[in-house]
Amino acid sequence: MTLPREHIEQLLLQFQSGQLDLEAATRRLAGSDRLATAHVDVDRQRRCGFTEVVYCEGKSVGSVVEIFKSLSTHDQHCLGTRVSKEQATALEECFPKIIYNATARTVRLPRPDKDVDGLEPVGKVSLLTAGTSDLPVAEEARETLYWMDCEVDLIVDIGVAGPHRLQEQVHRLQDSDAVVVVAGMEGALPSVVGGYVDCPVIAVPTSVGYGASFGGVTALLGMLNSCASNVTVVNIDAGFKGGYVAGLITHRMSKARKKTS
Repeated sequence: MTLPREHIEQLLLQFQSGQLDLEAATRRLAGSDRLATAHVDVDRQRRCGFTEVVYCEGKSVGSVVEIFKSLSTHDQHCLGTRVSKEQATALEECFPKIIYNATARTVRLPRPDKDVDGLEPVGKVSLLTAGTSDLPVAEEARETLYWMDCEVDLIVDIGVAGPHRLQEQVHRLQDSDAVVVVAGMEGALPSVVGGYVDCPVIAVPTSVGYGASFGGVTALLGMLNSCASNVTVVNIDAGFKGGYVAGLITHRMSKARKKTS
């Protein structure tokens, strides 16, 4: 891996001025930070456009805090998903500015030099739920999109059991760069939405439903078999993945608009 020349020069100047010690400068030049419980990829933003996201489920409280400290030390814009209350409490003690969403089970650490929620939003993503029970997964998608600096329009409880509810909101979808549709049960809503818009529709199946929903498998298979050509599907309850893909699309669209303006 070869870092850009300007990045290397910045690190050397920080070392020269005493802002970084030898060990920290070496880790940054390596593009990674090997901790006791994790190997943090601090070069991912340069390669992929966004920093590494921390999946917190199954990790100890100490490990999550250690990873966030590493990312913060490297001036990374941190996002953690599937965060427990205990993990969130420990992170809040270390990072008073951290933003914890208990419904989404996410934490966001704003950039050191600015309040992330005060940035000019990039593009627009419409985020829909079929029912109120799908809201936790949708909130995970929304927090991900906020972390990616995207404008989000959340529309809740417009499932196909009441078709008039979607028709009343269609006008809000027309200027979207992407639409994320979160639905359980039979997972029909993304196909219907796909017939109203000219942008990508990212379907997120949820585990909401009775026995024959098989924990979201029924919704997943229904969405995979959508006859709407603009519908693509992510994993069950994967609000983060749905939001992330929509955010990438929105950033690409924003760059294209700037080139043509």
